[in-house]
Amino acid sequence: MTDTDTWRLSASETVARTTSGDLTAEAAVDAALTRMDAVNPNLNAVVVSCADDARARALDLDKARASGAPTGPLHGVPVTIKINVDQTGYASSNGVPALKDLIAPDDAPLVRHLQDAGAVVIGRTNTPEFSFRADTDNPLHGRTHNPWGKHVSPGGSSGGAGSSIMAGIGALAHGNDIGGSLRFPAAANGAVTVKPGLGRVPAWNPSQTAERGMLAQSMSVQGLICRTADDLHLAMPTMIRPDARDPFHVPLPWRGDALDGPIKVGFTKETYEFDLHPEVSRALDMARDALTDAGYQVVEVEPPHLRDCGMDGYRTLMGEVLSLMGPDIEKFGSPTIRAIFDEYFEQFAPYKDTDILRMMAKRTFYARAWSEFLQDYPLVLCPFLPQPFFAPDRDTQGAAGVREVLGSALWSYSMNFMGLPAACVPTHVAELPQGPQPMSVQIVARRWREDLAVDASAAIEARLGRMCDLLWQRMG
Repeated sequence: MTDTDTWRLSASETVARTTSGDLTAEAAVDAALTRMDAVNPNLNAVVVSCADDARARALDLDKARASGAPTGPLHGVPVTIKINVDQTGYASSNGVPALKDLIAPDDAPLVRHLQDAGAVVIGRTNTPEFSFRADTDNPLHGRTHNPWGKHVSPGGSSGGAGSSIMAGIGALAHGNDIGGSLRFPAAANGAVTVKPGLGRVPAWNPSQTAERGMLAQSMSVQGLICRTADDLHLAMPTMIRPDARDPFHVPLPWRGDALDGPIKVGFTKETYEFDLHPEVSRALDMARDALTDAGYQVVEVEPPHLRDCGMDGYRTLMGEVLSLMGPDIEKFGSPTIRAIFDEYFEQFAPYKDTDILRMMAKRTFYARAWSEFLQDYPLVLCPFLPQPFFAPDRDTQGAAGVREVLGSALWSYSMNFMGLPAACVPTHVAELPQGPQPMSVQIVARRWREDLAVDASAAIEARLGRMCDLLWQRMG
């Protein structure tokens, strides 16, 4: 196979070839690195190259296979890791210049598990400062661009992951999500992802000097951004393997029990006080029709307490951020990120004192209401954002910018507050006045049933196609 063919392979296709002997791990990694050299200078998605380590590891994998050693489920798959997660010998800078020399003494659980499964880390992807924007730019590594064009943000905070995976740099891209940081980049770039639920993927950075706040622990999750839903089914069983360093990890298998009869999908276009764009409405209709054709029973619903849950969740998180992260943001953050946080605190007035404790308790009320709701509707098809994805730096443009970027993202951060899994899958490319961009929908699932959300994403993809194929035609 030529490099042109090889870098286009999905993770599933790569594993099929590396385990059969049709493709070496060295060839798979070399193709990904060649692609990175070709497109990354215009994207700035991968900001730290791991090329030398990757080539050495690929050779070791090939030697082990030649000697008769068993291959892992991700044998030879090129992957990227976000720069806010520990990888031995590399800085976990989180986009902050003051942390540029914070070298990881050991691998985070997900990095260890991916490599134990045979994956090869080829680079580390960009994030905004403190990984707390839905756009990706920082004073340490600069701006990441969307491969669809500079008219649209690559999303954040896993913007480097979303940009790189869709441009063909590697077959799997690690990211994380505390309020939408897997789904924003997936939606912006036309990728597919699933935000795992609470406790699903073990998390811990050995470079940490203190534990994160309790709400951050409850809302933040680790995951993958992919070009195809099948790759989530391939790789997520590796991601959810247990690790003793996360004492609250939930050791459940990836696949849950089969459900009786056609799966009922709650369907809603509700965007509350925000206008629903015709292209978002069209995306929801296309996804609904795809699921119906695939045998799902789609029913219009009114989900419980969504707006209140979203606002209470974000105001509670902002209260914790103000108390625990505020001093570091003020001391180490750039003027840009400080101004953005000032606007966050203005629009999402942080809960304080006993109010924050009451809202952390009320989180159970919202989660219970949704747990009961999801007994009747195991999946919910809903908007992710009410409007097409925003332009770069929109969140630096005062109250209106922050309202468009995060204020309208009720369907995003409410799922983090309740700890529910939520997938994001593209439907079509909208030809908008500002330029072309992919449109996506969100699929919420019952607790610990990420597999159901990925199944539904695969059904939509089977009907509507992969966005990467359209993107690569445009990229040439």
